Amino acid sequence: MKKFYSAALLLGGAFAIHTAQAACDYPVAPGKFPDGNVATREEIKAAKDVVVKYDADMNTYLVCIRGEYQAKVAAQPDATKSQKSEMEKMHAQKEDAALAEVQDVVARFNEQLKAWKAKNTPEKKSS
Repeated sequence: MKKFYSAALLLGGAFAIHTAQAACDYPVAPGKFPDGNVATREEIKAAKDVVVKYDADMNTYLVCIRGEYQAKVAAQPDATKSQKSEMEKMHAQKEDAALAEVQDVVARFNEQLKAWKAKNTPEKKSS
């Protein structure tokens, strides 16, 4: 039993080290969305699901790069103020680019969703 526990602990530690050293995977942005003027409900829902997954993947990426940045800073306690500033600048650039891309994807989807709703939402009768 003791050997099993030691082996499990060793494997767990190896996994943690591998995970910590793994690079953060930048999610691939969705391509073209269905045309909201002619899309079906199913196509719009599928596109929404793609956007939601992409957003979740991007959030995972952002958490990962934050962890990488923090680990890099912690690994260099003797870094100069200038070096720390450069690390922070690089992290901020990665974060800003990712957030800008998410905003673009959401805006493109919302444009098609708005068009779809305009074609598929019945008009309310005034009383």
